[in-house]
Amino acid sequence: MRDVFSRTDRFLGMNADFEQAQWVYFGIPMDFTVSFQPGSRFGPARVREASYAIETYSLAQDRDLEDLQIHDAGEIELPFGNVEESLARINLAAETVLSQDKKFFALGGEHLVTLPLIQAVVKRYPDVVVIHFDAHADLREDYMGEKLSHATVLRRVSEWIQPGHLYQFGIRSATREEVRYAREFGHFFPHEVVQPLKQMMGELRGRPVYVTMDIDVIDPAFMPGTGTPEPGGISSREALEAVSLLKDLNVVSMDLVETMPAHDLSQRSAVLAAKLVREALVAIG
Repeated sequence: MRDVFSRTDRFLGMNADFEQAQWVYFGIPMDFTVSFQPGSRFGPARVREASYAIETYSLAQDRDLEDLQIHDAGEIELPFGNVEESLARINLAAETVLSQDKKFFALGGEHLVTLPLIQAVVKRYPDVVVIHFDAHADLREDYMGEKLSHATVLRRVSEWIQPGHLYQFGIRSATREEVRYAREFGHFFPHEVVQPLKQMMGELRGRPVYVTMDIDVIDPAFMPGTGTPEPGGISSREALEAVSLLKDLNVVSMDLVETMPAHDLSQRSAVLAAKLVREALVAIG
């Protein structure tokens, strides 16, 4: 594990040793392909700091993070600017965790980091279903000629999972071609999150599920600390409710990406991200 991760301060309540842990939490400080504002590589460290502003106990779910066996492994060490080598190292980290019969929760970083994470998950769960919360469809074939980008990540993911296994919620920005592809390949629920997710629970229950949440699914009024803010999103309360619904699903791993707290001097973005981590893990842990 020392060859994969670097040690940082722990997220609040994640005190288990790696050997005893059921879940492994790690940060991915990468923002090499962002199309608007960089800075999400600082997200993992800032969210760890902000976690000490919240409780380990979830009042909404009556569960405590300290009751779970979670190990904070630190951050993956990445060669700055080298996209392909960084993706390879992220994939190695995910495979290292999964090979020990554990699950992971990864905090980005830009959304492209989801691709190597899911590539590792697919090897272990070939029929995995992907739940995608986002403001953007991220289904472009390429972005300015580049196939590896945070704007193309779910298109690349769709090439690894089975047709019909992609469920997208909260999308409010896409090209016409992306919307057409989304409806042909998977299940597309624009603008809303909680209600369509509730409607799909019966279809999703019992299947291996990977969850990827781009924090810009939340309206920038609540979450200004993100690289590509998109007006018209869901509230922070709806985002928290959505992750609590995951308790009824077989979530095999998860990521939360695109947190960029450096542009939010109030720190409410980092605190909200930390609370989403807590609520998600007490739901699925």
